[in-house]
Amino acid sequence: MSSEYIEQELSVGVRHVHRALASLQEELEAIDYYNQRADRSEDGELKAILIHNRDDEIEHASMLLEYLRRSMPEFDSNMKRYLFTAKPVTEIEAGGTATAGDLGLAGLKPNNL
Repeated sequence: MSSEYIEQELSVGVRHVHRALASLQEELEAIDYYNQRADRSEDGELKAILIHNRDDEIEHASMLLEYLRRSMPEFDSNMKRYLFTAKPVTEIEAGGTATAGDLGLAGLKPNNL
């Protein structure tokens, strides 16, 4: 994802969401980088710093997710449906009912499976 817009003359709200999504992608990449480097580090002090930095990036990503949840009803409904549950994610989807934007096809499987 780029910080550039693929369409011109976007509404203010869409531009804000785009910025949040672009920033979220950057935060997730940083989490991955720090996590990999910490995993491979043999220096205890450096490993602790990398884990601290990774956790800061997780905080930033979480803040952006909350912004998106508040800004887009689709994020809100899906986060409420999937997050902080004990049931396996695939069972939530298969057992759920159609929501806005869902055609109710989640439970269908191709014939060759």
